[in-house]
Amino acid sequence: MAGLFILACEEDYYPKPEGFNRIDLPEPAYEALPDSFPFSFQYSKHAKILPDSSYQKERYWFALFYPDFVAEVHITYKPLMNNRDSLRVNIDDSYKLTSKHQVKATSIEETILITPSNKRVSVAELEGDVPSQFQFYTTDSTEHFLRGALYFRTSTENDSLAPVIDYVKRDIVHALNTLQWN
Repeated sequence: MAGLFILACEEDYYPKPEGFNRIDLPEPAYEALPDSFPFSFQYSKHAKILPDSSYQKERYWFALFYPDFVAEVHITYKPLMNNRDSLRVNIDDSYKLTSKHQVKATSIEETILITPSNKRVSVAELEGDVPSQFQFYTTDSTEHFLRGALYFRTSTENDSLAPVIDYVKRDIVHALNTLQWN
């Protein structure tokens, strides 16, 4: 037993070099959303449509789940029925949900995207140790309101997830660029 202890003391200890997570990103590929929704867009073939599991769920709420990345894009839809108050409430709720991340966010950058079909999309990109790194909403101001937020079900730090976050953000932008109201 003493011989083992002496041998262990003679060897030098070298710490392992710093490593990085290996993340293999698939080639982007898209398919059409089922036509049972009051909107349509192309979403990633690498994502699965899951029903919303929240206690507040509504008919057209769902998640685009990326099993390889343990990521979800939560999609919520609200019919406006030409109600200006409903529009204001939904826009205010979107800003409130984004602002809840201010505690951990190092920055929140808001931009407006214009899609090829001339839709305006309000996008919030969040930096820091936040649970949601990308959020958006779009509306036609009279009939439709669509909101989404990207979440990861993992404890991996956001800086390590950066390639996956960028990949899913590109998928979301593709979906928004192909969005049509039905």
